[in-house]
Amino acid sequence: MPCCEQQLREDIVGAGRMMYERGWIAANDGNLTVRLDTERILATPAGVCKGRMRPEDLIVCDADGNKIAGAGQGTTEMAMHVAIYAARPDIYSVVHAHPPISTGFAVAGRALNLGLMPELIVSMGSVPLADYGLPGTPALVDGMLPYIPKFNAILLANHGAVCYGENVAQAYARMETLEHLARIVLVAEMLGGPRVLPRVEIEKLFEARARYGVKVPNHFEPGSPMAAEDMPDPNEKLEVTRQQLFAMIDEALRVRGVV
Repeated sequence: MPCCEQQLREDIVGAGRMMYERGWIAANDGNLTVRLDTERILATPAGVCKGRMRPEDLIVCDADGNKIAGAGQGTTEMAMHVAIYAARPDIYSVVHAHPPISTGFAVAGRALNLGLMPELIVSMGSVPLADYGLPGTPALVDGMLPYIPKFNAILLANHGAVCYGENVAQAYARMETLEHLARIVLVAEMLGGPRVLPRVEIEKLFEARARYGVKVPNHFEPGSPMAAEDMPDPNEKLEVTRQQLFAMIDEALRVRGVV
């Protein structure tokens, strides 16, 4: 729940500085907001390095994302913040960044949806991948809409990530958790591939949320996250005809410009 506006300005500036220092954003990338009340949103301005902001640099927008106070210009990605606040009355802060490992998964077209670590399963469940949408257009928000009600973090295809919470600290922490998980998954894949937990263990972790006081809107559903039983058998034999094999080779060579 929001506190005094000056403190919220300082919270955003502090989070922006940490995001910049961690390399999650570069130059003028990223944006952060806080919902002041039902009619106003405090936001980072466009064209400003989030690692060098001052509290007075922030702008105030109305509930539709239109600037109503402040010297700077509003970000072209304000619509994603507005969409999240509209769909989630429990959310008071949104953070968008381009953390390198998480964004690498997004660029590769891969969600972080494997049941691997207790901490992530309890705190988030999984992290879906929203379809690509041109930044600054309604298409960016369209890809997010199916996931906003159920998840607190979303990867944006070929773009970055967005996380949200009850305050700036929680939204920032979820981005930190997301990037930490992505790094671990990447290392696991370099070491031969991650080992996914069985369904029964994932179900236990979802049930444990109440004990830990964790509030997440999603429930365990098939494929979210994926359990060991959902993974393809690496020893499974695939059969193709000679003609199909030659066609696959020809297509691969064509894509690479060899033929």
